[in-house]
Amino acid sequence: MKTLASLLALGLMAAPALAATQSFKDVPVVDVNCSGKVADNPDAHTRECALECKDSGFGIVTSDKKFLKFDKDGNAKIVQQLNASKKADHLRVNVTGDVQGDILKVNTIHLE
Repeated sequence: MKTLASLLALGLMAAPALAATQSFKDVPVVDVNCSGKVADNPDAHTRECALECKDSGFGIVTSDKKFLKFDKDGNAKIVQQLNASKKADHLRVNVTGDVQGDILKVNTIHLE
């Protein structure tokens, strides 16, 4: 019984490591504060507003209208890119990472 419990525990600990990296192409990026307000038209959300709300964090709106929040590293990367961008709105990214619940652990991100 102890062996079975140990194997089960090892399997549960290894599950996150087995998560496959996913790619999302040309998806809207929105701050957490505004994610509910702009869900129907995320492309209208402005860079200015996104930077004003940057402390809430960021995420993407998937094709099925699901909002995936970025991890701390992903938030830092997108803030840096938003600061360097001249785009006013229609903020879209190509991003890769591991989805863990409603969190996207960002590996790479590029603001279009």
